[in-house]
Amino acid sequence: MVIVNYFSSYQLTNMPHYVILWNWTDQGIRAVKDSPNRLASFRTQLEKVGGKLVGEYYTMGKYDGVVIVEAPSDETIMSIMLGNASKGNFHSMTLKAFPTSEAGKIIERV
Repeated sequence: MVIVNYFSSYQLTNMPHYVILWNWTDQGIRAVKDSPNRLASFRTQLEKVGGKLVGEYYTMGKYDGVVIVEAPSDETIMSIMLGNASKGNFHSMTLKAFPTSEAGKIIERV
């Protein structure tokens, strides 16, 4: 529900949106003080390919953080995520997100 409300108030683009749920690895939590630099690097990588970091949150509960991004394509976000995950600081789950206006059009075809 929070994500739906967030997207409702955010100025959406035509670019695909992704919600990334992530957890620290042992290596990542040991280097927690470097996490702001890793996030800045992730933001730069997205911007270089025309993407955008929409929101980032450290969370309590099942996941250590949530990131919402826009990227030009599934292939683009997968490449960026694989490159970053290979450094060993986090495990993630990437969800493709559909704005309610787009989801409504999809649902109409059911």
